[in-house]
Amino acid sequence: MTDTAITVEGLRKRYGDTQAVDGVSFEVKHGEFYGILGPNGAGKTTTLEIIEGLREPDEGTARLLGEASWPRNPALLHRIGVQLQASAFFERLSAREQIHTFASLYGVPGDRADAMLETVGLNDKSGTRENKLSGGQAQRLSIACALVHDPELVFLDEPTTGLDPQARRNLWDLLRTINSEGRTVVLTTHYMDEAEILCDRVAVMDNGRILRVGTPAQLIEELGVRSLEDVFLQLTGREYRE
Repeated sequence: MTDTAITVEGLRKRYGDTQAVDGVSFEVKHGEFYGILGPNGAGKTTTLEIIEGLREPDEGTARLLGEASWPRNPALLHRIGVQLQASAFFERLSAREQIHTFASLYGVPGDRADAMLETVGLNDKSGTRENKLSGGQAQRLSIACALVHDPELVFLDEPTTGLDPQARRNLWDLLRTINSEGRTVVLTTHYMDEAEILCDRVAVMDNGRILRVGTPAQLIEELGVRSLEDVFLQLTGREYRE
């Protein structure tokens, strides 16, 4: 097995007059916590959906764990976990019923589903319907559903958007745990502090292009600035807006 979990080469995707993804290439190592960082509209979600095999690229390729992700690859379904930007739950089901339903789709036993609820700190909410969960609790449940089949590679699309500061910090602890267990994690975010705290390396993205890749500390040092927000300013010539 190579050291590379993800290889992306020359991805492009256009919607009408908008070039959403414009020649994106990067690699992610096994066990790495990799961030795709940029403001809303930078092309992060479209890039992630192409890599996951949810959208067909106009050009370019993505390989996950040695397998092409497009056309939709059934061989990858049990090896990757995907948490979408908008949580997709079954209506009128409790948290426990939700995760048991996801588990059954993968042939995962119920005790594994219950253990996953405990891992994300939702044991006391197991009987609560999804529409009665707080934003942070719903995100934890969404992540639990993405992890219930024990994937090697996890994709998280802006998982802390809309959460209050305490809920964000609690979720960061969970994400660190996921990565420390040996999983490769790819995170999109428009929060600079989140990328700086969580990620081994980040790809700074804007207008469909990756502008620079490196560790947060490396990028800050290379450009002689004090923060990732300053990195973005140096690379684009404009101030960062979340």
